[in-house]
Amino acid sequence: MRRQNAYLPPLWNSYRVTAATCFALFPPLALTLAGGWAFAFSRLRHKPLDWHGIVTALVFILLAPSTVPLWQQGLALTFGLVLGDLIFGERGRGFLNASVVALAFLLVSFPGITSGTDGPSAAIAAGISGALLLVFGLLSWRIVVGFCIRLLVITTLLGTSPDWMALQSAPLILGLVFLIGDPVAAASTNVGRWLYGGFSGGLLLIHGQSGGGSISLNAVVFTALLASIFAPLIDQIVITANVKRRAKRQAHD
Repeated sequence: MRRQNAYLPPLWNSYRVTAATCFALFPPLALTLAGGWAFAFSRLRHKPLDWHGIVTALVFILLAPSTVPLWQQGLALTFGLVLGDLIFGERGRGFLNASVVALAFLLVSFPGITSGTDGPSAAIAAGISGALLLVFGLLSWRIVVGFCIRLLVITTLLGTSPDWMALQSAPLILGLVFLIGDPVAAASTNVGRWLYGGFSGGLLLIHGQSGGGSISLNAVVFTALLASIFAPLIDQIVITANVKRRAKRQAHD
């Protein structure tokens, strides 16, 4: 029989302490805000509680710098959760990533903000996260490959060599994995994913060059925002082309 730890109160064990500690960490991670808005909308619509806002809050915290005042973070996260997700019903019903909306609001409303997540360790962790999502099938390899090919092609045509250190930055990898590659906001057809990935790579170069050639948080966020706005149009073009091609094939048969 397992002996009760003398330092723990009665009825507590190590597992309960871990669970309680994780719950106590919710407020600094902004999960309480995400859960509060999800609860409010679930009561208004008389629907089950939707916990997708937790993912939005975690991605937002990863990319938003800790130097930003809490009230600014809370305001931006609220804007992203409500107008980027909850107002449409739930995740999957809107066409934008709520984290992108929140970060874009933060960057536009409070200029001068840079990413708080950077460095080799953060980039490696972001790469591991992307690999896991690729294995799970939640991140399309077509988007990732199309994105990288577009970067290489444009830099080659311009006669410049890509800044490999900038391309290995944590904001870029996190943005590609969780913002640009988000299955809800990205293109959903196979051909559309290739086009979407290439389109995102081109947009990133444009934003990066406008920021002095470096890959900044602004470049990643607004690339993801513009790409997700055009994602439905890309899919529609691909679907229309497929319908016309099949109709022409049936006419010849």
